[in-house]
Amino acid sequence: MDTKNINPVSDYPLGEKRKEWLKTSTGKTLDDITLESVMNGNIKPEDIRISPETLKLQGEIAKKGNRPTVTKNFERASEMVFIPDDKILEIYNALRPLRSSKEELFQIADELEKKYSAVVISAFVKEAAEVYEKRGQLRKD
Repeated sequence: MDTKNINPVSDYPLGEKRKEWLKTSTGKTLDDITLESVMNGNIKPEDIRISPETLKLQGEIAKKGNRPTVTKNFERASEMVFIPDDKILEIYNALRPLRSSKEELFQIADELEKKYSAVVISAFVKEAAEVYEKRGQLRKD
């Protein structure tokens, strides 16, 4: 899809204004997800997970709406789709102040980049490690 023509006012919310652009991570459209299809077993839990493409579209709308922080959040979220939930919880806990050393956070960042191609999240974790170091919030070994 060509995102150059996205309008942050007329195209938002996507689910109402541009639902033809949206697909789940398994390729289902919003029209495919009905109570009937859920009840008869045609829709599984994995069929209702958001796709990275949808998150990127939301990020494009935020960007064109001059909302850089929201844009960055959607970029990170689009990378998180393929990271297992237990890994996300592990990273969340590691990012709490005084829970990790700088080396451990950099190892997490490297894994994110190499194993999940999550370069935006990897940079975020590295930045957190640097900020924690300056503030004295890293775990002392």
